[in-house]
Amino acid sequence: MVKVAKYFLFSLGFVLLSFANEKNYCFEEAGDRYNINPYLLYTIAKVESNLNPKAINKNNNGTYDIGIMQINSKWLPVLKRYGITEEDLYNPCQNVFVGAWVLAQCINKFGQTWKAIDCYNKGSKAKNNSKYVWKIYKEYNKLFAQKH
Repeated sequence: MVKVAKYFLFSLGFVLLSFANEKNYCFEEAGDRYNINPYLLYTIAKVESNLNPKAINKNNNGTYDIGIMQINSKWLPVLKRYGITEEDLYNPCQNVFVGAWVLAQCINKFGQTWKAIDCYNKGSKAKNNSKYVWKIYKEYNKLFAQKH
């Protein structure tokens, strides 16, 4: 797991340098890197922040969520070890890559299931049929059902 994280974070810095245009927020690139449907990443960002790269949400447990993919502050110590700061998470492209990395960890743990989607939101308390899962499901179908 640590080797995967180191590779991810090293690759992240290299990959980010190659993107001149951040208007697409790197959904396709992050999806390709982590073998995650970019439409799913887009849907998560839409549900989490309404695509607002400067979004901040304070949680009842004292943590807070940052940027377009609403990366939880609990990840900051891990990200810091690899040179990614809280300020970096306001870069929408970098935030999408970190979000894809978090989701990839959930997929590794739970497989390509709805529980993996809920894990993105709740971590180890993930369920298959939470309100969050249904939000993602409905929004995905609203946005993309006719596109593929």
